[in-house]
Amino acid sequence: VQLQASGGGLVQAGGSLRLSCAVSGLTIRSSAVAWFRQTPGTEREFVAAFTRSGGNTAIADPVKGRFTISRDTAKNTVFLQMNSLKPEDTATYYCAASSTVILSSLRNPHSYYNWGQGTLVTVSS
Repeated sequence: VQLQASGGGLVQAGGSLRLSCAVSGLTIRSSAVAWFRQTPGTEREFVAAFTRSGGNTAIADPVKGRFTISRDTAKNTVFLQMNSLKPEDTATYYCAASSTVILSSLRNPHSYYNWGQGTLVTVSS
C-alpha cells in the first residue's frame, strides 16, 4: 500500500489550498482514509476522514466550516480542500488509510498503519 500526498505550499492567511492523497494497493471506497497534521514536538492531530463504509465523513472542530474532505473513487484519490487558512493551520499534513479501523478509532492516528510522506502547509500572517 502506498499513499502519495501532495499540494502543500506557502499561502497567506485567508487563502486556500487543496491537498491530494493518491492511494495504491488499497481501495478507498472500502477503507477509512484520513488527514492528520503535525507540528514539531506535537502529536499528530486529526483533521478529517472518510469512514470505512458508507462514505461518511468526520471533520475536526478547529477546521469545521473551512476544510472539506472529498474523494474520487475512480482515481482512488482523497482530497482536502482548505479554505480561509489561518497561521495556526501551519503544519505537515499526512494522509493515512486503513481497511480495518473502526468508527470509534477513526480519529486516533495509532489506528492507521498506512501513511503518506506528508506535505508541508505554511500559512503566513
